Amino acid sequence: MEFVYEKIFVPQKHSFITRRLKMDPDSDKSHSHKNFELNFITSGSGRRIVGNNISSYSKGDLVLLGPNIMHCWEVLETEPDMEPECIVTHFYENIISSDFFKIPELEPIMELLRQADGGILFKGSTTKVENSLRKMVTLTGLERYIELLKVFNYLLRVEERESLALPSELNTYDKDYDQINKVYEYVFKNIQEGINLKEAASLVCMEPSSFCRYFKKKTKQTFLDYVISVRIGIAAKLLAETDKQITQICYECGYNNLANFNHYFKVFMKKTPSEYRKDFR
Repeated sequence: MEFVYEKIFVPQKHSFITRRLKMDPDSDKSHSHKNFELNFITSGSGRRIVGNNISSYSKGDLVLLGPNIMHCWEVLETEPDMEPECIVTHFYENIISSDFFKIPELEPIMELLRQADGGILFKGSTTKVENSLRKMVTLTGLERYIELLKVFNYLLRVEERESLALPSELNTYDKDYDQINKVYEYVFKNIQEGINLKEAASLVCMEPSSFCRYFKKKTKQTFLDYVISVRIGIAAKLLAETDKQITQICYECGYNNLANFNHYFKVFMKKTPSEYRKDFR
């Protein structure tokens, strides 16, 4: 499973950027970044991966993501004479702590962003959101910001929502992002060969005991729990997309013991691996 940690460039003197992006049917890279993201699918369909959640998407799919959650939109079908495309808004990572958003009238928006840790899928009609997002691509300055507030207002009115995944690992917005992201990248690159606590701790120049306390404080979960969540997320992807034997998947996501794999998979996914696979057949 290929993983990329992206750095999204938000221009100076801007708190967000909205763009139309072509979706590459040949790319299935999972990635994360420390920005909030609002993703709206204007054409195309396929499989959406957010954290440990794998499900299908189609035109009109609207998802709000918090920082540092692994995600990927795989293109499986395209419309005739129309390239798969999305409109993506990336918010500066500190937008949630800005003074402007701390006024009482905008508290519902703050709460919505806090709830996006594991991704939120908005269901029902998305026409008003789509119209505003299309405008935002061409607007600038204050007019674009006003349109963004309209988008949030529409999102807040959507009653039917679905939480997509386990909450993302970081719930604070500070200088420790870069340190923690070094650890995230190490885990993804070495998940199959094996994770060494001492090596992970050395990435942030700490002893293992200090590192474990630091990681728990900054991510609200233990380092072991994070590693398990990554392994189960990879296993879920392989179960949904391949015909590989469950035993083989167990080894590919870093487990040497099938009983342990089955146990943790059921704890995280509320289903056994075989039950989970049946949902995609």
